[in-house]
Amino acid sequence: MIKKYLAAANKYQIQEIIKMKNLQRKLIPGIITNHQTDLASPVYYPGNTFQVDGRKRTIAKYFINFLFVFSVLFFVPAINCSAQQNSATERDGQHDFDFNIGTWKTHIRRLLRPLTGSNDWVELNGTVHVRKVWNGRAQLEEIEADGSGGHFEGLDLFLYHPEAHQWAQYFADGDVGVVNPPQTGEFKDGRGEFYDQESFNGRIVLVRFVWFDITQDSHKVEQSFSNDGGKTWEPNFVATLTRDAATSTIDERPLPAAPGTADGARDFDFHFGVWKTHIHRLLKPLTGSIAWTDYDGTSVVSKIWGGRGSLLELEANGTAGHIQGLGLRLFNPQSHQWSLNWVNGGSDPFMTTPMVGKFAQGQGRFYDQEDFGGRIIMSRNGFSDITPNSSHFEQAFSDDAGQTWETNWIMTFNR
Repeated sequence: MIKKYLAAANKYQIQEIIKMKNLQRKLIPGIITNHQTDLASPVYYPGNTFQVDGRKRTIAKYFINFLFVFSVLFFVPAINCSAQQNSATERDGQHDFDFNIGTWKTHIRRLLRPLTGSNDWVELNGTVHVRKVWNGRAQLEEIEADGSGGHFEGLDLFLYHPEAHQWAQYFADGDVGVVNPPQTGEFKDGRGEFYDQESFNGRIVLVRFVWFDITQDSHKVEQSFSNDGGKTWEPNFVATLTRDAATSTIDERPLPAAPGTADGARDFDFHFGVWKTHIHRLLKPLTGSIAWTDYDGTSVVSKIWGGRGSLLELEANGTAGHIQGLGLRLFNPQSHQWSLNWVNGGSDPFMTTPMVGKFAQGQGRFYDQEDFGGRIIMSRNGFSDITPNSSHFEQAFSDDAGQTWETNWIMTFNR
């Protein structure tokens, strides 16, 4: 199994990742909230701490007031101007992965036992197909290869964060159908470096994934581990990709279904296609409020991994605003469960905590635990009333460990 995770090889990278992690939040799928950033810290006015009397106190008071007004008139605009200039000059990297669109022949070399001193490598050959999704705001990469190391299937979801000017690269191995934490990074001078941290053989290691030697018709990628804090790196996964001109213009090329598909792997087949979508949303969950709002839009659900996964792309509008979201659903053939991974649109395109569950008697139930309003709650997603031309979805929260549930999000899908 090939693992891909997030790490920082130095203090700066770790700080950047912490900043990005702090941006992540999960409220209700698709809800886009705004961030407010203070340009300067609050001014502290000492007041009675000055030990002066009479005229000296008055002079001190006027002098402090003058300094305060002066700072407001001159320093804060300067901070604003500097921030605007930095924002304007900072490089926009949202098209950095455009070179990766298309179909590629890949040759993979994989180190069997990393960080053991071993030099035993296996080789695989296969195909990589990459397409834009979510109206170009993300990319989906599907990988299939065979060789002396056996059969390998994987996928990457690439999401660009416009505020941080960085990419998050999420990987999932077809053997487990679970999305790993993201590798995060950016491109500089034609080279992309992405970092992660993971537990490997009981130890925490740093992981680096590099994109390099990029041309129109070829590029290379390399994954390395470090167990000494980034001082040295050992490559363990190297891939050379060359464009397959015969099929590179195909927009979607799902991998064929694997033989002997496990029970439950086709449970989301009912949802493939284009759907008119009506959303009914509770504005303030878990507050006793009964104020709801409505949206109407479109959902497009496409097949990945030959049906053992699906990608939902949602766009809707209503009186409360615009909703956009991306849902990646993957089947775990070992546990016979699905993981539902959600990405909010707007300025925070990072994946939230997955919902995990399965279908039984024509209904799907999926659960997770998350932070909501500063409290740890349980969340439940459910699919029901499934027909060839319609289905029903509900989300509910519980703040009493699942004893009672409050529905806060209802979607109806019709072809």
